[in-house]
Amino acid sequence: MRAKILTLPGDGIGPEIVLAARRVLERVAEKFGHEFSFEEALIGGAAIDAVGRPLPPETVAAAHASDSVLLGAVGGDKWDYAPVRPEAALLGLRKELGLYANLRPAKLYPSLKNASSLRADIADKGIDLVIVRELTGGIYFGERGYRTGSMGREAFDTESYAELEIERVARIAYELAEKRGRRLCLVDKANVLTTSKLWRKVTSDLNEDYPSVAVEMMYVDNAAMQLALAPSRFDVVLTSNLFGDILSDLAAATVGSIGMMPSASLGETTVGMYEAIHGSAPSIAGLDRADPAGTILSAAMMLRLSFDLEEEAAAVEHAVEEAVKAGACTPDIGGALGTRAMTDAIISRI
Repeated sequence: MRAKILTLPGDGIGPEIVLAARRVLERVAEKFGHEFSFEEALIGGAAIDAVGRPLPPETVAAAHASDSVLLGAVGGDKWDYAPVRPEAALLGLRKELGLYANLRPAKLYPSLKNASSLRADIADKGIDLVIVRELTGGIYFGERGYRTGSMGREAFDTESYAELEIERVARIAYELAEKRGRRLCLVDKANVLTTSKLWRKVTSDLNEDYPSVAVEMMYVDNAAMQLALAPSRFDVVLTSNLFGDILSDLAAATVGSIGMMPSASLGETTVGMYEAIHGSAPSIAGLDRADPAGTILSAAMMLRLSFDLEEEAAAVEHAVEEAVKAGACTPDIGGALGTRAMTDAIISRI
């Protein structure tokens, strides 16, 4: 097959990890007889420095013209006082591409059990879950501002969700659950939040369309506790934007390193945006110390979800697992290799 991939290196370690994933994709194309072409564009702080805005129109046009997007990272202390922060580019690009569902897998490789934050007896039970996070609604996109009240300055952020916003991301979670363990857990705060009550109603009603999937409802505080005490109980976790943002970082601690966590942002079309969930890590940028696995595994998700290349995706995931098992990895997960050397080790196993 032929595919046009837009790469957005961004800031900090972004260029290094995007290069690593590109090299892996080039190896996949060579081995399996595909033709991947790559275009690079500006985003985040790098775009602010070059053209004065974090999401140039040229980048948006290139994203629309691509078959999929591979993102590095955005942000850093350098742009803390920029008129528009680099992170605004992510919200803008998600909106432009209609990406409303974020899939964040968390899998604990047996060889990384000692790197997990969990007790050995908990880690031994294994972790293999996916958090499906709503991405374009909720409190991050609601009305906000400042006002003066009886106790001085007040700040407010508003959470709202529409039925169809919930339904479209819930369907993605249900369809994913059907392909996995047929277990779906909705995480909310329905004992307090009105929006959560609507999440429960919509998700429950949809269960009629997916009768093979067992649905559980769980308050977010209990879900956080269960992720630490019994993460093996989870398969597919469906939740709102804010809760998904927080819980996915907690899940990262249980699998050994946030550097191992990939993600996919999806919408109505097959064009997705794929990125590791860690940040730009400016303190190690350019030092050949960044863990490339999260971005490489994100590229594997691209192969599967945007291009329907299951065998190729599985080959990349197997290569990452085998490299980590052999200790051919970066220091954050117990190895001694640099970014380039770990990438070489993965490529040699495809």
